[in-house]
Amino acid sequence: MKYKWNYQTPTQEQRESARALSKEIGISPILCHLLQRRGISTSEEVKKFFRPQMQDLHDPFLMNDMQTAVERLNKAMGRKERILVYGDYDVDGTTAVALVYKFLQQFYSNIDYYIPDRYNEGYGVTIKGVDYAYETDVKLVIVLDCGIKAVKEIAYAKEKGIDFIICDHHVPDEVLPDAAAILNPKRTDSTYPYEHLSGCGVGFKLMQAFAQNNGIEIHQLTPLLDLVAVSIASDIVPVMGENRILAYYGLRQLNANPSMGLKAIVDVCGLSEKDINMSDIVFKIGPRINASGRVQKGKEAVDLLIEKDYNLAHEKAYRINNYNELRKDLDKSMTEEANKIVESLENLSERRTIVIYNESWHKGVIGIVASRLTEIYYRPAIVLTRTEGLATGSARSVSGFDVYSAIENCRDLLENFGGHTYAAGLSMKVENVDEFTRRFEEYVTDHILPEQTDATIDIDAQLDFRDITPKFFFDLKKFNPFGPDNHKPVFATFNVFDYGTSKVVGREQEHIKLELVDNKSNNVMNGIAFGQSSQARYIKSKHSFNICYTIEENTHKKGDIQLQIEDIKPSGF
Repeated sequence: MKYKWNYQTPTQEQRESARALSKEIGISPILCHLLQRRGISTSEEVKKFFRPQMQDLHDPFLMNDMQTAVERLNKAMGRKERILVYGDYDVDGTTAVALVYKFLQQFYSNIDYYIPDRYNEGYGVTIKGVDYAYETDVKLVIVLDCGIKAVKEIAYAKEKGIDFIICDHHVPDEVLPDAAAILNPKRTDSTYPYEHLSGCGVGFKLMQAFAQNNGIEIHQLTPLLDLVAVSIASDIVPVMGENRILAYYGLRQLNANPSMGLKAIVDVCGLSEKDINMSDIVFKIGPRINASGRVQKGKEAVDLLIEKDYNLAHEKAYRINNYNELRKDLDKSMTEEANKIVESLENLSERRTIVIYNESWHKGVIGIVASRLTEIYYRPAIVLTRTEGLATGSARSVSGFDVYSAIENCRDLLENFGGHTYAAGLSMKVENVDEFTRRFEEYVTDHILPEQTDATIDIDAQLDFRDITPKFFFDLKKFNPFGPDNHKPVFATFNVFDYGTSKVVGREQEHIKLELVDNKSNNVMNGIAFGQSSQARYIKSKHSFNICYTIEENTHKKGDIQLQIEDIKPSGF
């Protein structure tokens, strides 16, 4: 893929402001400029950013309905009512269920958990799930990472004498379910200071409020923060504000003393000797938890996450790892099929969207295939399959474009939909697919901005190799944990040369191991360019070129700095 590089040279005023902050706190002006771009401009704000504190978490009772939710939970426990913890089958939902179930189980035994089957029931609160609650004498359901649109299902539950506490973070409709309490920082009337919590994060806030109300110390919740960090990374929510605090301490927990279930996953995917970061969760831990709900039953993921015996946890993690291998095979074959369909579409080069339908595709993998198509063709993509007579699918978007709004604009054609700015789910009658495709394309064409139609790499700062010192790297690491709104900084260096020792590597000779110099210093920088071996001939031609990259620690030589090259362009591009 060809990328556009987006780099805005700092203004004189920005440079002076960064230099002033640099003198005050003792780190590079370049990094001070990056802090200021994140809205951090004083030494006190820098301190809070670099050293998040648990006491800076917001008061959970600032959230609408929190007092009511805690009172209803206390009432259920006082009356010894049966409680059901209910959640979505993805990573956010299963970690949320595991967190709430594990915490409440320490104080209350009449409690159960439930994850709907992706294939037999579908997403969210289901009639079958409500029936299960009724048949097992449940009086209170705590629903996590779904429920905000379950108006019909929750009305049905109320008729059966079952109350719901909804803990969700998806965009609500105008009409809210008739639940005992609705905890959702995206409510239009929200009084909560931070709107970007994950579903598991909302569940954590409920447990935080329950703990405060019942005199339970916050440190009893700390062991559960590894689950919150996994949800934040996997659900691609912003890693600033309250999420930064939760992710920071969650990663600390995950590295120092994870739950048995997460420890087993860490061991199975080969991370036990590594300092685990958000990227490891996104690419290794999260997909394994997700694979359970994609290939078999999401409940198995919760079974693993609440397991207390390591040997049993390892068996369950190994089984889920096998599901992930099967998921990868399905992903590969379906993506190849999808690519053939896309390439045969009329006027592909003029289209702003991709909507494809194949009734035989595996429902559990269509979201991943939609992500692949978005990456390959760089446009909003929807992949649909047939489920119980409906065309059911997943949507993914490009940076900056709200795919949820585009789908909402076609709601009259839909049976159901929900999601976020960049990812959504939807279902419709099969006969509506063609009209939906037309209307979706029309809406996106009218609303997408020119800069959202090309794959772009945002460059945070221009560096010379002499700027990349051990001190610079030490301070850069303080920006962790990385994620949306706090992306790992991408740097650019212009007019670099091969030192003479760069070479193509990899099983299929697909990568380049680089040794580079620039004309500003004598530093020889090591780098790795994954999947970019097509650039090797130009690099070896002794002509200068430009690189953009992130700065990493060399995993093979601890303490050494390595550039991970994102893109290479000839000088003067």
